[in-house]
Amino acid sequence: MTDVGNGAAAPRPAGLPREWIAAALRRERVRAGLSLSELAKRAGIAKSTLSQLEAASGNPGIETVWALAVALGVPFSVLAESPGPAVTVIRAGEGPTIHAEQASYAGTLLSAGPVGVRRDIYHGAMEPGSVRASEPHIPGSVEHLILSTGRLAAGPVGESVELAPGDYMSYRGDVPHAYEALAPGTTFVLIMQHT
Repeated sequence: MTDVGNGAAAPRPAGLPREWIAAALRRERVRAGLSLSELAKRAGIAKSTLSQLEAASGNPGIETVWALAVALGVPFSVLAESPGPAVTVIRAGEGPTIHAEQASYAGTLLSAGPVGVRRDIYHGAMEPGSVRASEPHIPGSVEHLILSTGRLAAGPVGESVELAPGDYMSYRGDVPHAYEALAPGTTFVLIMQHT
């Protein structure tokens, strides 16, 4: 706390929500296949401290978070950034669109590719009557899906979204997910992004 001159103490700026760091630590530790003891040892911190952080009851300083990021082999931002939405959906006709000056063309940005990312592009076709269940892909995978024709329910298990032609969605591909055609002649473009 700092004195603001009138005898009252100014509130200390809020840090990162403990839940963000706790969830990121658990996720990355499990992905790395490390026990609490092993990660604590590699980061040079007490196992009890790490246990508190993963339980969202600890209040880590930047040095601790940095040491954990190095021990996990991930950028600092992976442990400190705000969790984004698990699923992004852009309905047909929505999104930032730019029109050409000399042609009848409009381009809508659905997702900008991060530097150093590999993307594989697939064309999918499905008919109603079965569900395509997909096991998690490699850590850090993200799927981008644009529905061309028909209707499709897709996304992480428990977070499925129904899409209409022209709709776009993105979601983590490193969790169980599924696709289900809801109309005959369903087709889509699927972009697999791997870091």
